[in-house]
Amino acid sequence: MISASLVKELREKSGAGMMDCKKALEATNGDLTAAIDWLREKGIAKAIKKESRIAAEGLANIYVDGNKAVILEVNSETDFVSKNAEFKAMIDEIGNAVLKSDATTVEEALTLPSSEGTVNDLIVAKTAKIGEKLSLRRLAVVTKNADDNFGAYLHMGGKIAVLTVVNGASEEVAKDVAMQSAAMKAEYVFKEDVPVDVVEREKEVLTNEAMNEGKPADIAAKMVEGRINKFYKEVCLSLQAFIKDGDIDVDTYVKNNHGKLISATRYEVGEGMEKRNDNFAEEVMAQVAASK
Repeated sequence: MISASLVKELREKSGAGMMDCKKALEATNGDLTAAIDWLREKGIAKAIKKESRIAAEGLANIYVDGNKAVILEVNSETDFVSKNAEFKAMIDEIGNAVLKSDATTVEEALTLPSSEGTVNDLIVAKTAKIGEKLSLRRLAVVTKNADDNFGAYLHMGGKIAVLTVVNGASEEVAKDVAMQSAAMKAEYVFKEDVPVDVVEREKEVLTNEAMNEGKPADIAAKMVEGRINKFYKEVCLSLQAFIKDGDIDVDTYVKNNHGKLISATRYEVGEGMEKRNDNFAEEVMAQVAASK
């Protein structure tokens, strides 16, 4: 009988998943050193070594069940893996596990049960099998009322995912807003969402710009007022010109369809992350040379 404390010790030493550690100890009759070698032989220990590598590719996806939806991003090292059926199946397993649970954070999601033990164990196992660092980067759980509709849209197969909620309007309207967000990359949903310091910094830049144009202070102030409104229309989804009808903004489009925009969540894979800058061809050639 393998004790839980021994499994815990092996997990801490190797970084491997709970189920893998248990299998390793069972296969080696509880010998800790031999169990570590077993993990190495199975390639599972290699997955741990990949933790320091950069994973900024991957896919985002959306899962919906009734009045609850989950949007998440799972990363890989290369774009090749994002086309891998096993990678996609792993994302589906994670997404559905979160959807059926009370988890709302990545940390909570990693502890959920999976086919490999926990979601974290699943990611470690697939990292070992696929050969790249894989990670659950972020997720959001969104709920709606009975008279609301979700709008779910995936662009480029999941390189961008947008989940919107509208009240009163149809699912089609909600999806139109999601497509707008995907295309126009608004940083905020509503004017009220823009942080005060961001607005003040923009005003300062615009004021200096107007003054450098030789405008008097009172004229410069009016120019800044007009330009800051233009700034809001660029960075706020609700105030952007609607891509299907440039004469109205997104908020008006939803209102014209008897609705109100409630929220929008946009994930673009790898945004804000450091990207790999190595030469893939050189990496392949190095692996070929090493295998000879």
